[in-house]
Amino acid sequence: MEAPLYPDFPLDPTAPVGGQLAFWVGPRHLAGDDSRLYDAVADTLSALGWTSLTIVRGRHEPDEAPEDREVLRSTVLHISPDDLRWAQWSLADEPFHLGDLPIAWQISARADTSSPLAQWSAYFTSDVPGEAIADFLVALDARDQPAVPLAGPEQVLDAVAAHGWLRDIDQPEAAATDPTFTSHLSFGEVPPLIQDADPRALTTEADKAGPAGWQAWAEPALGAPCLWAVSFGVSVPHDLVAAFAASLSSTAPVLRRVLPEATRERLLRAPAI
Repeated sequence: MEAPLYPDFPLDPTAPVGGQLAFWVGPRHLAGDDSRLYDAVADTLSALGWTSLTIVRGRHEPDEAPEDREVLRSTVLHISPDDLRWAQWSLADEPFHLGDLPIAWQISARADTSSPLAQWSAYFTSDVPGEAIADFLVALDARDQPAVPLAGPEQVLDAVAAHGWLRDIDQPEAAATDPTFTSHLSFGEVPPLIQDADPRALTTEADKAGPAGWQAWAEPALGAPCLWAVSFGVSVPHDLVAAFAASLSSTAPVLRRVLPEATRERLLRAPAI
């Protein structure tokens, strides 16, 4: 069982005397997004040289001051310099849900600029550790051809197994879980509405299994709501999923000021001095 390194320190680092406390916490896959998932990912995209565009929808009455304008929805789109990949912050724009959680980031790529359609998309809800999404984006940005597969699915499970995750007894080549059986990684049929250029994703009959893709999620307790969920389209290259999986399962601690209510008792934590 995991326990606090410093049990005498407040469990809620958001309201200590004298200001916020920061903690180094682990395991990463249960550490949440520190309530700054947009900033964590956007900072990475900015460092990579991606351009950001903001679309704001709202009502503006005549003679109304700008600060009084009613903003209805807002979307932030980040586009790579070669226009082959993009990341959309959709949490403020009525996103659809994954595992009963709203999608926060949708990341997509296409083979060339002649087509406006994405070759594949990946979806991340809130409370996915920002470090894992950032590492996925760094790997995506480093690719010359973001839509071309370079490795097989075994690379994904090898990435988490190297950090102590356990392969599923019944599906050792398709699923793994962390040692506390809280977070899971599985290769199987993707949920509905996951966008992908693979034609099988649209033509699969209702009574037949669709094409397989990677899914990941954290379930703090059996039957409890998920802390976070991730879905990768069928055509997402396995080496990119492996980059995400390696970061998600990393044993390196992460800096946090806000701990998820559902997992804070499971986290090892030490004050960041």
